[in-house]
Amino acid sequence: MFGWIIPPPKPSKKTKETFYHERQLKVAFLKQKGYLKSRIIEKAMLKIPREHFVPCSYRDHTYEELPFPLPGKNSTISCPHSYPMFYEAIALSSGDNFLEIGLGSGYGAILAAEIVGPKGKVTSIEIDHDTFLYAQERISKFEYPNLFLIEGDGGKGYYPHAPYDKICLTAACVEIPPPLIDQLDEGGKLITPRSSSRASQDLVLLEKEIGGNIKVITIEKVLYVSLQGEYGC
Repeated sequence: MFGWIIPPPKPSKKTKETFYHERQLKVAFLKQKGYLKSRIIEKAMLKIPREHFVPCSYRDHTYEELPFPLPGKNSTISCPHSYPMFYEAIALSSGDNFLEIGLGSGYGAILAAEIVGPKGKVTSIEIDHDTFLYAQERISKFEYPNLFLIEGDGGKGYYPHAPYDKICLTAACVEIPPPLIDQLDEGGKLITPRSSSRASQDLVLLEKEIGGNIKVITIEKVLYVSLQGEYGC
C-alpha cells in the first residue's frame, strides 16, 4: 500500500485502557510535531476512540502512523496525523457547516461532528458502497444528530446543505471539482491532495475570498488514494 509496511492482520488483544493511554500519547506527539494546535481539535481527538474505526485485525496498531485497508476498492483509514493536518489548515471550528468528501472509516466525520458541535453540521459523502456500509455501522454507535451520511459521487458535492464554510477531500484529484468550489461559501476554505504527476501529490489549501476570488497555496507533499467518480483521476 503505497510503500508503507502494513503489519500482518491479527486478533486484537489490547484493552480499552491501553488504547486510551496510547491515544493520549499520540495526541501529545501530534502537538509536539506541530500537527495539532487548537484545543477544540485536541479535545475531539482525545474523546473519539480511533480504534473503533480501525478493522479488528489491525486494531492493535491503531495509533501507529500507518494507513489500514477498509472494505471497498482502495479504501483506507488514513494515518492519525492526517486529521489534524487537514482540520488545522482549514481552521475547522464550532458552528462550521462542513463537507467531507470520502467518508472512509467514518473516523474523520465523527471527529468533525465533535469539533463543529451542535450548532454546526457535517455532511460526509462516500462513493464506494462497501466502504459506506462499514462506516455507517461504525458511526451508528455514536449519537451526532448534526452528522449526515450520503452515498454518492463526492466530486459533485451535496447542494442541499450548501454553502459550506469548510470542505475537505480525503482523496487526490488532478483539478479541484468545480461543483465543490461553487458550493464553498465566500470566506470559506477547502483542502485536498492534488496530483501533479502519477508519483507526486501536493496538499493544497483553497480559500474563496469575499467577492469570489480564489487563492490556492501548497502546504506539503502527501500521498493519498485517488478520487473516484466523474472528477476522479
